[in-house]
Amino acid sequence: MAKTVIEKIVQAHSRDEAAAGRIVWMDLDVRSARDFGGPNVVKHFEREYGDEPLDDPARTAFTFDLCAPACTLKYADNQQACRDFARKRGIPVYDVDRGIGSHVLMEEGLARPGGTAVGTDSHMNILGAIGCFGQGMGDVDITFAFRTGRTWFEVPESVRVVLKGMPSPRATAKDLTLHLCRILGTSKIALRSAEFYGPAAAGLDLAGRITLCSMITEMAGIIGFVPGPVGRPGKTAAAFPGPGTAAPEADPGARYAAEIEVDVDGLEPQVALPPSPNTVKPVSEVRGARIDSGFIGSCTNGRIEDMEAAAAVLRGRKVRPGVMLKIVPATRRVYEEMLSTGILKILFDSGAIVLNPGCGGCAEGHAGLTGKGEVEIGTGNRNFPGKQGKGPVYLASPETVAASCAKGEIAAPGEL
Repeated sequence: MAKTVIEKIVQAHSRDEAAAGRIVWMDLDVRSARDFGGPNVVKHFEREYGDEPLDDPARTAFTFDLCAPACTLKYADNQQACRDFARKRGIPVYDVDRGIGSHVLMEEGLARPGGTAVGTDSHMNILGAIGCFGQGMGDVDITFAFRTGRTWFEVPESVRVVLKGMPSPRATAKDLTLHLCRILGTSKIALRSAEFYGPAAAGLDLAGRITLCSMITEMAGIIGFVPGPVGRPGKTAAAFPGPGTAAPEADPGARYAAEIEVDVDGLEPQVALPPSPNTVKPVSEVRGARIDSGFIGSCTNGRIEDMEAAAAVLRGRKVRPGVMLKIVPATRRVYEEMLSTGILKILFDSGAIVLNPGCGGCAEGHAGLTGKGEVEIGTGNRNFPGKQGKGPVYLASPETVAASCAKGEIAAPGEL
């Protein structure tokens, strides 16, 4: 039977027939827990399984990225509980110096094209960017995965999303992604796997695919894939080990629940207005709106290409007085490249605050939250009330955030 991308990946990890709507038992290549959820996994495991062994400690990991280093006693205790469990069990710990867990799993070659990975991260489906099945799960399910190396999974229907035309040269992968958030909303690919086709999708570099796949959650989808080889690998692809970055491709004749065409021809820079990632307008329609701060980072836009883009806008410019720009690289490897290429110096000279790798203001606990009444423009994937603090948040590309912070109001890069 011809299969979609998600069906092919699941079938390769299951003895059951992987077809849309079927519940299967699936073998897992990677099972992980972060500093949110991880301590509960430890508690559940010790209560339910005692001294019983893990299925495969080498393919099990803890990642700390939400509050890194710990800035509250609760997070300090939680992280240490995971470290103690890991030492006893021989589990790798990618500690507070390493960065965002899903990115670290890709950098370390644990998550690979055609593989399967689960974790206590609602954006674990970002791994679809490299053609790996990733899924966030609750701590009880992750505990079971630690013990057995398996999980049950209902194979979702798949949707073909065909991008028609090419965006303008001023539009980035984030602009394309925000446009898709507006068009697809939270219903058209809800609880489904999406496959993106068309020259605009195929031409995305790996950092761009990461941006797109990281916001499938905001479209209520299970996971997203851009099948086939990466059009422009870029520096991020060079940082990831493994057999290339080509996502598995669907079989000819595979069955889809729907095919959706989205016109992206001539697309201009976009911005998502508070309070939803799906309330999207062209930057030109929001130009001049007041801001107090900016944020560049997160699993969506924390790669070296994102930092280069921000530096290109801010080179020789200053963040406007009264505006605070916070920059958080996704991983230590990205931070190191910022150091070696001089990007960090450009951003520092502009007046930006560059923080250690991690989730940044996306997660309550890391540095960079907003206060009541503070208006922020950032590159995260969510701007729901309270997600990044009490202030309203706009979502945009690194270029738009950098330009806005330089001007002191929402602006497109070309306006400077």
